[in-house]
Amino acid sequence: MQSAELKTKREKLIGQAELFYSKPVQLVRGEGAYLYDEQGRKYVDMYNNVPCVGHAHPHVVEAISTAFSTLNVHSRYLHNGILDFAERLLRLHHEGMEQAVFACSGTEASEVALMMARIASGGKGIICSDATYHGNSTEVAKMSASPVTDPMYRSIPFPQTYRPLADGVSESELCQLYLDRVQLAIDEFTRNNIPFAGMFVCSLFANEGLPNIPQGFMASATDMVHRAGGLMIADEVQAGYCRSGHWWGYEASGFAPDIVTMGKPMGNGMPLSAVVASQELVTRFRDKTGYFNTFASSPAQAAAGMAVLDVIEQEDLRNRAATTGDYLKERLTTLQARCNAMGDVRGCGLFLSIDWVSDRSTKAPDVAGAIDVANRLKDQGFLLSNAGALNNVVKIRPPLAFDRNHADDFLDAFCQVLDDIS
Repeated sequence: MQSAELKTKREKLIGQAELFYSKPVQLVRGEGAYLYDEQGRKYVDMYNNVPCVGHAHPHVVEAISTAFSTLNVHSRYLHNGILDFAERLLRLHHEGMEQAVFACSGTEASEVALMMARIASGGKGIICSDATYHGNSTEVAKMSASPVTDPMYRSIPFPQTYRPLADGVSESELCQLYLDRVQLAIDEFTRNNIPFAGMFVCSLFANEGLPNIPQGFMASATDMVHRAGGLMIADEVQAGYCRSGHWWGYEASGFAPDIVTMGKPMGNGMPLSAVVASQELVTRFRDKTGYFNTFASSPAQAAAGMAVLDVIEQEDLRNRAATTGDYLKERLTTLQARCNAMGDVRGCGLFLSIDWVSDRSTKAPDVAGAIDVANRLKDQGFLLSNAGALNNVVKIRPPLAFDRNHADDFLDAFCQVLDDIS
């Protein structure tokens, strides 16, 4: 079916759900870092973190297929697979992460984390950033509202050095300005007789546009939250699974969260998410809620999760993400000299962003320009999109199968786009 016809049928059957690009791409298969459309054209995938270790990875496909052909049940039976997976996953986190709660999506993991923090702290008030996204359920979506209006949530300006709260201050002074906003939110909860529960942030502030965070902010904010009786929740749905060149984004940002959520990359396409925390926090959560999820903790989830960890370790994808990401970031930073629209290049590992601006001196965001770049790169065979708090960030988040050869091909295409728009 032709793409235009398919788009019309899609709108008729499921409504006008968001699609990328002015002329949407019809995809029919994927392999490694590549995607193919209905005409056989090959694209380099530079956006999807769901196929974490690459599209249709044979080891993951075999593991899921074997699981479904062997045992497919819900979580109220004993089986060893999910325990082996939980044990292996917990070992990858910092000391004190002792038990896991499995779910099927990042939204579900966020719901679990909110309940866990509120049960443990006895509070309700949650601090989030002013441009965050942690899911789309009724409760979790309250953090994404603009502005946040629910009295149980307080949003703070996300920490950044590119468009800071104040110009002309040192990094340590800027860090303190953002910490003052955390304290202000805590104080507002106190004034309104709302017991404090904690702070919920993506460890890399991915939805916000991967800002450069003032040194020391995350560790100091965690200390402030603890002193106020709250818990720090790190969302690793985008930032985790070696995306940053570390196993977890919180390692790159320099803090130790109390509760960690994970999602998309865990199963390479198998719906799988998790929340990890101390035994005390998980026990109190389970005792209070009696949590049950039909599809979570299943043998199929366990098989997919184990297979993804196998591939990351056997193919050394964490190191590849770090080295390829450093190379790509360095090259993109060099290209800023020939393109004034590239206001800022930032990120870590295979998670980079280019802040596209119409005026580098004023840092005025250029949303139309970022969208144009994404469309031009699509025409060159590279799939990415615009994102960020101001929608002007060119977001680069390929599968971990992306290597230096893919990076070089992308850089050639990106230079061609820069020439075309100049």
